[in-house]
Amino acid sequence: MWNRKPCFRFEIDNLSEKKAVISSKTFVSGGCEWYLDIYPKGDRLANGHLSMYLSVANSTKLRTGWKRSVNYYFVLLNQSDKELHRSPIGQGVNLYCASHPSWGFGKVLPVSKFQEKGFLEKDKLIIEVYIKVIEAFDGEEVSNNKKNKTVDINGFQVFASQVTKVGKVFTDHPDIALDVKPTKQEVKTAYMHVLLRVIKTLNKPPKSLSETTLNKASSDLSELMDVGFKLDWLKLKFDEVSLERKKADDTNESRAQRLEKRAKKLELMELDFKLDSLNRKKADDTKESLAKEVEKRAKQMELGFNRRLNKMLGDLERKKSYDTSVFDSRIKQIEGHVMGLGLKLDSLNIKLEEMSKEKKKADDDADVTLVQEFKNLELMVSDIKVELDKKKNISSDDGFLLVD
Repeated sequence: MWNRKPCFRFEIDNLSEKKAVISSKTFVSGGCEWYLDIYPKGDRLANGHLSMYLSVANSTKLRTGWKRSVNYYFVLLNQSDKELHRSPIGQGVNLYCASHPSWGFGKVLPVSKFQEKGFLEKDKLIIEVYIKVIEAFDGEEVSNNKKNKTVDINGFQVFASQVTKVGKVFTDHPDIALDVKPTKQEVKTAYMHVLLRVIKTLNKPPKSLSETTLNKASSDLSELMDVGFKLDWLKLKFDEVSLERKKADDTNESRAQRLEKRAKKLELMELDFKLDSLNRKKADDTKESLAKEVEKRAKQMELGFNRRLNKMLGDLERKKSYDTSVFDSRIKQIEGHVMGLGLKLDSLNIKLEEMSKEKKKADDDADVTLVQEFKNLELMVSDIKVELDKKKNISSDDGFLLVD
């Protein structure tokens, strides 16, 4: 009966970019070590098809005469675990040996199929392999070296160098192999090797174990428990080691977070400094711009003031010129008027002389009156001339306009 869970799951990212063969990590199934070889562009005989092979790991290190009788099949999935292809199941037994350490399918699917839109998701291909080991033989001894001799311990053939370790396991856990399903000695021996490897891994400091190593140990442990080994104690040990490693990871992560937080703080400080520098530069630019604007406005105001001042001076000059012209015209009018009065005075003098001649013999009182009036008139004319001269002098000094 086939196991419902795949023996191994292999995920390939960016399949379209791959050209050379892609080999998976080593995994254990049926007490044997395996790995996958994937040819994304096909091997030399594939003629444009993807090729897949299941191979025995470390086959050159196995003893002479080793063999594996196996049934297997592959399932191809996309990123959403949608099945894309399933290889034929149960088409005879494949015999693995030194001359044929690898079996598989040269033409799985055309390479062009993977390039079709919607066939793959995000260019990721997932390959699951299901394996049923029917028979496994690790070969015969070719050396009398004591190190390679095997010893039977509770139905398990182990190397002499492993006797102490295996004996301790059975001493501490007598019922460990009571329900083991495989009956063939070679298969049981292979599983014992896997068990010793898991124990050795879990006895290492948790901090020294990588996630890949722990995942492999977990896979091996599940495989051993599936075939009947009672390993609750080892599962507990695995959980403790995983927890310790997680704590170490958390500590490292916490430290990394602190460092990251500090780095971000420094980045923020640097950003604040740059922002402050930018603001200062902007403020300086603003001040410089404001100073230029003020200077420009001052020049404009000065220019406007000069224009207004020049206009006012021009207006004042024109007003002074106008006032002087009017003043001179008025003086001329007054002078003309005075000259007219002079002429009238001369005329009166002539008339008086005539009247004097005509009225020479007139009444003395009338003559006195006329003479007195004449003198008064002369005095009036004289006063007017004096007053006119005064006003003319004052107007020339103060710029006032003389009006009568």
